[in-house]
Amino acid sequence: MKAGRIHIYGPPSAISIDEIDCPTPNEGELVVQVAAAGVGPWDALIREGKSVVQLSLPIILGSDLAGIVESVGVGVMQFKPGDEVFGVTNKQFCGAYAEYAVASAQMVAAKPRSLSFVESASVPVVAVTAYQMLFDYAQLKAGQAVLIHGAAGNVGAYAVQLAKRAGLQVFATAGPA
Repeated sequence: MKAGRIHIYGPPSAISIDEIDCPTPNEGELVVQVAAAGVGPWDALIREGKSVVQLSLPIILGSDLAGIVESVGVGVMQFKPGDEVFGVTNKQFCGAYAEYAVASAQMVAAKPRSLSFVESASVPVVAVTAYQMLFDYAQLKAGQAVLIHGAAGNVGAYAVQLAKRAGLQVFATAGPA
C-alpha cells in the first residue's frame, strides 16, 4: 500500500509517498480502508518535530479519517468488515495518510449517512475541540450566552452549531480574511 510518511522532520517536502506492507490490527484496533483523511495544524507540528507527541521515525502522518472497515482485532465487537466509519486513528495523531490505517476502535464511530467520506474526515478533531471548549471546560448550559471568536474558522464554525443546538445564545466574531 502507499502511505504519506516522513523519515526526517522538516517542511512539506519531507513527506514521501512510500510503498509499505498493509497493517494488521492488534487487540482493540481495526484496519480502515481510507476513503478520506483530514488535514489539520497538528499534522504540520508533527512533521516539523514540534509536537508534544513523541513518535519514532518514520511516521505516517494524519489523524482524522473516514473509510470502510477492512479487518478488526481481537475484542472489537462494535465494528465488522464493510462498516463505514470515521474518527481519529490514535492518541498519537498519526497513521491516516495511507491507503489502509490502523485505528483504535474506541476512537472511531459509524459514519453518519448524511455525510460523505470527505465531509466525515473533516469532523473529528475540530468538532471535539469545539465541544470540549463549550461543555467540558466552560460548562455552558441552555439559556446562557457565549461569545465565539473566529466563528468562520474550523473550530469556530462547529462551536456556533453546537452552541445553538444546545440552546445557548450565540454571539460571534469573524474577520474578512
